[in-house]
Order: sequence, then structure tokens, then C-alpha cells
Amino acid sequence: METHRRSSTNSVRSHKPARPIALEDDSTKASDALPLPLYLTNAVFFTLFFSAVYFLLCRWREKIRSSTPLHVVTFSEIVAILASVASFIYLLGFFGIDFVQSLVLRPSADVWATEDDEVESEVLLRNEDARHVPCGQALDRSIRSLQPPEPIVTAEKVFDEMPVTVMTEEDEEIIRSVVCGMTPSYSLESKLDDCKRAAAIRREALQRITGKSLSGLPLDGFDYESILGQCCEMPVGYVQIPVGIAGPLLLNGREYSVPMATTEGCLVASTNRGCKAIHLSGGATSVLLRDGMTRAPVVRFGTAKRAADLKLYLEDPENFETLACVFNRSSRFARLQSIKCAIAGKNLYLRFSCFTGDAMGMNMVSKGVQNVLDFLQTDFPDMDVIGISGNFCSDKKPAAVNWIEGRGKSVVCEAIINGDVVTKVLKTSVESLVELNMLKNLTGSAMAGALGGFNAHASNIVTAVYIATGQDPAQNVESSHCITMMEAVNGGKDLHVSVTMPSIEVGTVGGGTQLASQSACLNLLGVKGASKESPGANSILLATIVAGAVLAGELSLMSALAAGQLVKSHMKYNRSSKDVSKVSS
Repeated sequence: METHRRSSTNSVRSHKPARPIALEDDSTKASDALPLPLYLTNAVFFTLFFSAVYFLLCRWREKIRSSTPLHVVTFSEIVAILASVASFIYLLGFFGIDFVQSLVLRPSADVWATEDDEVESEVLLRNEDARHVPCGQALDRSIRSLQPPEPIVTAEKVFDEMPVTVMTEEDEEIIRSVVCGMTPSYSLESKLDDCKRAAAIRREALQRITGKSLSGLPLDGFDYESILGQCCEMPVGYVQIPVGIAGPLLLNGREYSVPMATTEGCLVASTNRGCKAIHLSGGATSVLLRDGMTRAPVVRFGTAKRAADLKLYLEDPENFETLACVFNRSSRFARLQSIKCAIAGKNLYLRFSCFTGDAMGMNMVSKGVQNVLDFLQTDFPDMDVIGISGNFCSDKKPAAVNWIEGRGKSVVCEAIINGDVVTKVLKTSVESLVELNMLKNLTGSAMAGALGGFNAHASNIVTAVYIATGQDPAQNVESSHCITMMEAVNGGKDLHVSVTMPSIEVGTVGGGTQLASQSACLNLLGVKGASKESPGANSILLATIVAGAVLAGELSLMSALAAGQLVKSHMKYNRSSKDVSKVSS
């Protein structure tokens, strides 16, 4: 029997990397040794402690009144002192034993590895000895179907679902080190030199710390090397967002299939209907009005006069060429366009605008601004740079300066929709659309005090296209600034519709645009990477496509509202009767 046990143990150790061993549920607790239930024990010690303290205080008060020395104690006082000390020690341990028990049962990272083999051996021996089968059955050498292994469950946390199986002992040691805080989670990539493995270890450690399962969050099938140092830190997986196609969108004589990443039902279908209406009417036309990314540092002087001196210096045309040369050293694509200043007391806000090629350009313009600030420090040594960004840019916030001056690409897109198309495809009338646009997008937005929000749902389309093409989704705030105009033309038979978007911030290089999925969507639009013929041409084309998609989305949603079809369409396309949890499983 002893030889058989050793061979069983050795066979398990030879397969230890998989570790699919189900530990027995040991429900023994330290509190089980108490003669009373835990809550009664706590109540007894609470009562004992406060009774003893109250008795001692009363006795000491009587001694003080009778001038009796406090160190002269009776037998009852000695018992009270011992009782108060004993109960205090018990209560100090947590108000019970459960906390102490958790500390005792929690193995340290140093001890865990050495005790691991012994625990597995003991479990196997207990399981083997616990089998109640006839002696003859033990001789049955027929192959039996193996039961699927149960997940390892820690003594402290129980996962909602089956946790990820750790494949190697080395990974297990690293996970324990992360859980106990000895190894920072953010350093796994540099220590392991394997981004996929680092993400798996971080994911398992997070599950053990929180006790929550991440089984629904995919881990495999993603290139974690591609996001290292540029897109995301400390990854534990990736989120799946479906991508739909709206189109073809006929824009400036060319057709585009517009990718839209969204979880909102009806959005792609509605935009697709708008694309159809535009296509049947001869297409849309878009025009680029302005192209310049901005960054606005804030500097402080001792007096408002000194701040005004710098403002006059920067806005003097004679100094612009010098400042442009200093700024343009930051990149071979960067070209300084203008500097506009605003004073608030002793503080000066400098809004730099520059051309950034096919990149969205935030990093590029920031480097150029830093070059100029270093240059100005020579002539203005009393200038105190408070921040490279003073919110006069303005980035990722609704701001009038972007609505008026523009930021990124300023685009206007228009189309004339035939009256027959309005009736047959959009299921409404020209008069109804014009009236609704005036009362909703113009008057209604004004009543709400909207800032750049004179539209129906431009941010819906902008965000969906941004996510699909690897743009910064947070910049949909200013990129969705849009005013939608509708007017009856050709004697009231046809509809002229336009969207004016002053701050579309997009790029086709850098950031998330080089990820495989997003790069594929850019390739679908024909704007992948930098333009070799004309720097900036791809990002400009992407901005015009965004405006064209917004035009289609505005046209379709406004038609649904005018025809009273919004609720009906959402109930049909935006609600599912399926149990998604069962479908996914």
C-alpha cells in the first residue's frame, strides 16, 4: 500500500504544471473548538469586559474618597483586573476568532511553495483511503471515463465562475507574488518579456484578489505586443465591440463603406438608410474649411503688464517667422499656423495652431509648444510656465473656442435630397423635416443652452466611426460639435441638408490606428497610414467621411422623428428577446 501511495503521488507531481486538482472542502475553523457558538462567546466577553471595568472604576472611586492607596487590592479586585485583561486581549483580536483564524490560515508567499507538495500528497492519500469499495473492485483495471477537473478554490475567495487554470509552477509563484504585493502588476511586461503571459498572470491575480471571475472577458486572440507603451497599460483582456457597415456613402463622386463600432441597435441601420437616400439623390459634397490642431499653455508673470508684453510680442507678424522655425523643429510635418493669446490678470494663455500631417497631432503640437516656451524663456526670464495645457485649447471638453475657431479639421458637408426619395425612402415630407429641424435642432437646442449641439445625434456616428478606426473616443466631445441645417429648395419639392462640423479631430497614423482591427477599417476606407503623395490627405479624407456619415445619420433620424417611427424602429432593432447569457454559453 505504501509503495502504491508513493507511485500515485509521483504520478501527480509529474503532471503538476496543469494543476487540475480539486482540493477537499475543509470547513474546520478555529472557532469550532469553543464550547459556545461564536456569537455567544463574543457576547460573554463583551459583558465580562465592561462589567469588570465598571467594577474597578467604582472601587477606585471609593478608595479615592476614603484616601485608600490604589495599589492595595482585594481578591475581588484581582479577579476583576484579570477578567478585564483577558477579555480585552480577546476583543483586541478582532471581537472574535474569525479574523485571527483568517490570518492563521492564510499562507505566506514564502511558505506556500514549500507546503504545496505536502498538501497535494495529503489530499491524495485522504481521497484514496476514503474510497469505500469492495476489494474486488480495486482489481478492476478497465479504463474509466475521467471526470473534468474542478477549479482550484482558495481558502479566502470563491470565484463566481471557473477561474483560469495556471499552466506552470513558475506562473503560480508570480501570481502569488502579485497577490501579496511583492511584485507590482505594472512591472510584469518588463520582468517577463512576454506581454501575453503578463496579461494572463495579471488577470489571474486580479481574480484572486477580487474574488470575481473574468471568464467573459477574452484573453486569447489579441496581439498584446502591439499595445505596449502606446495604447493601454496593465491589460487583462480586451472588449469585443461589433462593427457594422453603413453605405455605400456617395461622397464627392466616390463610394465609401463606412465601418461603425457600436452596441446600439438601429444606429447602423439608420445611418445606412441615410446613405441610401443620399446615393439615390446623386451623392453628397464635402469641403475642408480649416486644418489645424491646437495646444494652449498657460504662463504667469509678476504683473499684468509683463503678460501683455509677451502677448504683443507673440502677435507681432515680424516675430512669427522666428517662432515658426523654433516650433517646426519638433517634426518634419509640423507647421505652425498661428498663435492667439488671451489674458486673465497676470496669466497669459497662448493658443498655438499647427498643421500635423496625417497624425491627429496632439503630441506633435505639444513638442513644438515646448520648444517655443524654452525659446521665450531667454527674453522673458520672469515667465513662469504653469502648464503645457491651460484648457484654452480646448481638448476633450465642450468649448466655445472650438465651436468658433475650430480645432482639427473643420468640414461642411451638404446634399440635396429629391422629394421622391424623401417620400419613398425616408417616409416623410420635406415640409415636416424643415419644420422639425427648426424646432428641434435650432430652437430646442437654443432653449437648452447647447454649445455646439445643434444637431440630432452627431456624436452617435462620430463615436462609432472613431472606435472602429482607432481614434480617441474621448475627443468625440468636441468632434461632435455640429449644426444641422435643412431647407426646402427647387420650389419646395426637394430638401437641402447640411452639417457643419468645426472640430473633427482624426488621424490615420499613431495611437490606436495601427492596431490590426482598426487598421483594417481604415484600409476599407482607403485611408490607412500616411499619404505618400500629399501629407495630411488621408486624415482630411477621413474627416470628410465622418462628416458625410453624420449627414446620413442626421437625415435618417430626423425622418424617423418626423414620421413618428423612432419608437417602433427601436423596439424592433434595439431590443432582443434572446437570453444572451445562454447564447454565449
